[in-house]
Amino acid sequence: MTRLVIFAKAPQPGAVKTRLIPALGADGAAALARAMLAHTLQQALAAGLEAVELCLSPAPGDPAWHGVTLPAGMLCTAQGEGDLGERMDRALQRALALHTGPVLLIGTDCPALGSEHLREAARQLGQHDAALLPVADGGYVLIGLRAPCPAIFRHMAWSTSTVAAETLQRLAALGLRVWQGPVLHDIDNAADLAHLPAGFMAPEYEGKSASSPFRKSASSS
Repeated sequence: MTRLVIFAKAPQPGAVKTRLIPALGADGAAALARAMLAHTLQQALAAGLEAVELCLSPAPGDPAWHGVTLPAGMLCTAQGEGDLGERMDRALQRALALHTGPVLLIGTDCPALGSEHLREAARQLGQHDAALLPVADGGYVLIGLRAPCPAIFRHMAWSTSTVAAETLQRLAALGLRVWQGPVLHDIDNAADLAHLPAGFMAPEYEGKSASSPFRKSASSS
């Protein structure tokens, strides 16, 4: 069976999805982040994998998480310090050490990522050493491993258009068998809002209304 680790950042106005603030305002960007977290949790639980872990920034118990309801009984861990690669590598190594099967790691910025993608990636890890779901901006929204692989995370130019390609090159150089899924779209800037699923975001919302449909707890979807 496969374990799923979700990297999540607290949906605090001004501290999350900052590239969307010019289009949505700080409250709107945070509300969208909260909605995407809720959606990701819903899809993760629907995938029916062995276990789901939330790896949080800031750490569980930080005031930034007050008011964000997470599913009862779900394991919550801290991302800790370091750049994105260091935090991802640490989380994957920890999960692989505690779990005998493969581990998937995802973020919360891709509403197109559904439970079927998670199940397929888990299935492919039965025949491959690694799995990757790229996104259109050159990054990736999912990586799966059967064993620790620190080399694919070190000294990476994160948040650039070459992350997925460089990761695939590093995996190939290690002689690992890689399954690559379809290219999806994540939501990072105003242009990406066109890729939100129909009904996911209220068209009239501009980040100023306290009654936005985004204002829901992570357990309400």
